[in-house]
Amino acid sequence: MTVAMRVMISSEEIQAKVKQLGDKINAHYAQSDKELVLIGLLRGSVIFMADLCRAIEKPHELDFMTVSSYGGGTVSTRDVKILKDLDGEINGKDVLVVEDIIDSGNTLSKVVEMLKTRNPNSIELCTLVSKPSRREIDLEVKFLGFEVEDRFIVGYGLDYDQKYRHLPFIGEIGL
Repeated sequence: MTVAMRVMISSEEIQAKVKQLGDKINAHYAQSDKELVLIGLLRGSVIFMADLCRAIEKPHELDFMTVSSYGGGTVSTRDVKILKDLDGEINGKDVLVVEDIIDSGNTLSKVVEMLKTRNPNSIELCTLVSKPSRREIDLEVKFLGFEVEDRFIVGYGLDYDQKYRHLPFIGEIGL
């Protein structure tokens, strides 16, 4: 299958934004005496989280969850499934949930609800990309990379049917 692609956010823009987000996260958690845990939502966040964790100076743990609301399609089904839960405990810790993209907000709101029941000290959200025009659930995103129009995008962890995650930029694809 051949797809047309247009670069929306270059690799250089992404790397500059990751550094900027890292600086903001460093400032935010500088005075906290609590342990920091970054929770990546697999699979999309892994590339962003790998770069972001190197930009965060405070020692931190990494943990992952696998959640799904897309299946193999391009539109959220709104049926959020937890496919892999955390390996570690977050009780009393500062939690930073790292997401590749926030679309409707349904998936992330369910994840946050579940994490709150585990008594963390705090929960903040960090996303590389947000599509505010698609939002159905209001979420407070403390650390936001880019806001984009309602387009189907891939690259830098974002995929279409598990493909194109490897691209160093974010591009719009025409299916």
